[in-house]
Amino acid sequence: MKKRILSALLSLVLIFSIVLASAQSEPDIHKYSYMFFGTFDTAITLIAFAPSQEEFDKNAKLVEDRFNELHKQFNQYLRYEGLNNMYYLNNNAAKEPVRVPEELFQLIKWAKEEQTRTQGMVNIALGAVLALWHDERDTADLSPEQAKLPDMDKLEAANRHTNIDFVILDEQEQTIYYQDPLLKLDVGAVAKGYATELVARMLLDTDMTSFIINAGGNVRTGHLPLDGRKAWGIGIQDPDAALVLPAGDDVMDILFLSDLSLVTSGDYQRYYMVDGKRYHHLISPETLMPADHMRSVTIITEDSGYADLLSTAVFLMPYEQGRAYVEALEGVEALWVLNDRSIEMTEGIKGVSYTMGYRQ
Repeated sequence: MKKRILSALLSLVLIFSIVLASAQSEPDIHKYSYMFFGTFDTAITLIAFAPSQEEFDKNAKLVEDRFNELHKQFNQYLRYEGLNNMYYLNNNAAKEPVRVPEELFQLIKWAKEEQTRTQGMVNIALGAVLALWHDERDTADLSPEQAKLPDMDKLEAANRHTNIDFVILDEQEQTIYYQDPLLKLDVGAVAKGYATELVARMLLDTDMTSFIINAGGNVRTGHLPLDGRKAWGIGIQDPDAALVLPAGDDVMDILFLSDLSLVTSGDYQRYYMVDGKRYHHLISPETLMPADHMRSVTIITEDSGYADLLSTAVFLMPYEQGRAYVEALEGVEALWVLNDRSIEMTEGIKGVSYTMGYRQ
């Protein structure tokens, strides 16, 4: 948990440094920022242009309240009284159909539909497998000397209970039922991005549409900044960097976006060490082990939930497979940091990349 919050704070430092170095805003329009904690196990920041502090504060409260609401719905580790959230669902849906809130139902429905379109790389029914890794990571965080890998026999046994077809959805009743009593859902690969997109769409329906939301590295930009720049600048972190510094030495590139989302998945977030080797949280459904094809992959597309889903899926694919997969998708671009630290990017990324010549 500490690693996740630190990584989120470092990415916020980078975005703040880029935004604060910009030109002054238009007359009667001012730039404001707000950061809060406690949702999705990360720091969340909002930077936006508004005519007054009062107007910004009003919308910032809407953002925080909405993130809090969605965090409770999607939380798979904590129970909230009177709320049939993800935790309640995993503990009761094998007994009888459970009626859940609209947002949680739609998240699970969407992720189930997308599972086949990710070539099976993102399966929210992999929860029984991921829980074994989560438990070992928690143990290692508390007692590093006890760090070990999950038992492979237990991983393989858990993997026999990961069939997404055993998750039965009733849209009319808004209920979910697990046909397999040992099946568990884990929405960690998509929940934060999905929530960020819902919040961004809410903001786009207000008068404060020039904004950037950074939800622990899940970045969603609204309309272009109102200070004369053509786009918001977002840094791509060097996976080997201990810190993200304003000087830029720990940033491999800067991408400039508006009305788009950017999500990065990498091996430097949420990991623990066993015998000097790093084991991160992005688990391949094929090997039941952390994937080691690359250091990170960044996805750019409009919808933050889709970007979150794709960043996990592409990270779990070998580069050549992932490249072909991305290039077959409409409105999706990607940047890879490979194991030798070389960078590959799709043509669309080149047009918004600082290292490829883009300037404000």
